[in-house]
Amino acid sequence: MLSFFTRKEYLVDHLNGFIDIHNHILPGIDDGAKNVEESIQLIKAFREFGISKFICTPHIMHNYHDNTPKSINKSFTILKKELKTKNIDNIDIKYAAEHMIDENFEHLLDNNEVLTLNSNHILIEMSYLQPSINFNQSVEKIIKKGIFPVFAHPERYQYLNNDIKNYEKLKSQGLKFQLNLLSLGGYYGPDVKKAALQLLENNLYDFLGSDAHNMTHIQSLKSIKLKEGYKKNLLYLIHNNSTLV
Repeated sequence: MLSFFTRKEYLVDHLNGFIDIHNHILPGIDDGAKNVEESIQLIKAFREFGISKFICTPHIMHNYHDNTPKSINKSFTILKKELKTKNIDNIDIKYAAEHMIDENFEHLLDNNEVLTLNSNHILIEMSYLQPSINFNQSVEKIIKKGIFPVFAHPERYQYLNNDIKNYEKLKSQGLKFQLNLLSLGGYYGPDVKKAALQLLENNLYDFLGSDAHNMTHIQSLKSIKLKEGYKKNLLYLIHNNSTLV
């Protein structure tokens, strides 16, 4: 079987027109781009791959990144202004958030202070080390509001133990899964890569995101090569992202 390696074909060769629904390119708002100059650097690097559409998703994480719709809109406005000032056109950016399921999440949900990817999808995450105590309850509340919870990078949660049954149980609760592109290259370690490929093989992913925070992530994306057998599944996910905009 031919592989991306033997054909010298890289993952980024297939990202032209890709809509990145998970990234941290808004300036000075979380652990992503520190300032607007870094935001512009990231956008220019993405554009080299043919990526020009983004849903920016800064963290909303109680006591760490206490962002609000107001603070996120402010950062977004700064970036939009800088793009215009530098005559960087043909860039389509919107904003949402990556919501940590923590003790404050349900308060935000109940008060309509969450930021969704589109009218009926919301990006959520948990701690990598242990599940949130209120996770199941929060998911139920999200779904009752007519919103689909999109679970960011499920391959990275250690307590799921790379057990396909644990992932299938989450899917049965109504969760959609978003794959981190960096996981495919082993950026987060071999166990995460193994889990990502297992989920990909079993068609358990619904969406893709870069989760890019900095230029180190961009450089790592450039080096990712995959077996030909995964290409069809990835192309499906790339297409599926377009349903969110």
